[in-house]
This record gives sequence, structure tokens and C-alpha cells, in this order.
Amino acid sequence: MTLTEDRSVPAGAAISEARRAMISSQLRTSGVNEPWVLEAMAGLARENYVPATMRDAAYIDRAIPLGDGRFLAAPLVHARMLAEAEPAATDKVLLVGDADGYLAALLRPLAGSLDTVATADAATAGEGGYSLVVVDGAAEILPEALTARLVDGGRVVTGTVVRGVTRLAIGTKAAGTVSLLPLAEMGIPVLPEFAAPKRWSF
Repeated sequence: MTLTEDRSVPAGAAISEARRAMISSQLRTSGVNEPWVLEAMAGLARENYVPATMRDAAYIDRAIPLGDGRFLAAPLVHARMLAEAEPAATDKVLLVGDADGYLAALLRPLAGSLDTVATADAATAGEGGYSLVVVDGAAEILPEALTARLVDGGRVVTGTVVRGVTRLAIGTKAAGTVSLLPLAEMGIPVLPEFAAPKRWSF
């Protein structure tokens, strides 16, 4: 009997290599160089936040379907959101998204406190006093009930949708109003719950 060497790579090793490649080939090359962002994403197992059938694709540079019309945004989207949000120990943060999701796991150790609200419930009144609101997805319009939860001077990081194009955007609340500044065109999963009201045309 002839013995042949098994040159297959263990699944765990392949995933670890994929995570390192995400940092070096996706994030750094796209201008994400904040050490704390890279450290947070290098230390979190993204494969634990996707369906079992998608674990091998957890670190690809595009959104991953989670089922029920939901997606895990590409690594670069979450890296840029973190970098723009700059969550600190003094921040009371509200995340619009999955309480048990990847972005929540990234934010939780960086913020003073983190609350979450499902996208479907974000348009209803709730607790306020937040210094930072992060929306895990792209919205055509942010509900007033959501921005009302921000204190004056509070920040917003979200995706926006304008004529079908999604962009990362940031904003600050001043005099009770939030104005968003688009930063970069990115492929951000669209949130149907935050669609603009349809207008009649004749």
C-alpha cells in the first residue's frame, strides 16, 4: 500500500487565512487603516454570523444573504461604518439592526452602552438620549421617530439610497434636525422598511 501525503488545508486554517486576507486585501487597500477598526474585525469570527452553508464565503467582498430578504454587508461597509462612527466609551449607541449580528458584536465592546432595535420597529417612538445611531443598511429616508432619539450634537452613520445608488453617509443632529452628508458610493444592502413614500404621478 502506498501512502500519499494529505495536502488539504483544515477548514479552520483556511478561514483564518481568509480573515487575514480581508484585512490586507479589502480593508487596507480601500483606505481603512485605523488600528482599532482592523483589530476589532481581525478578532471577530465573521463566519459565525452567516448561515452554515455560507461559512466558506464569509470573507468575500460582497453582501451575503442571511435569509428572509436580509443580508450581511460586505466587510468594507462595516469597516467604514465603524471608522466613521468612532464609537467611544462615552457613547450611548443605538444600532438599527440585528442584536445578535456581526455589526452589533463589533460595536458592543467599543461603546459605553449599546441598544438595538429591529429595522421594522425603528419608526416607532422609543427611548432617547443616544449620542450615536448606526443603521446597518441603506435607507431612502430615516424615520423622524429614529432621529428623535438622538441628543443634539449626536451623530448618525447610515447608508442612503438615491435613485437606486447606495452610499455611506454621516450626519449630526443640530437644532432638532439631522442633515446627512454622503461620503462614498458603496454596495450597501437596502432596507425596504426605510423606503420613501410612493408618490402618485399622472
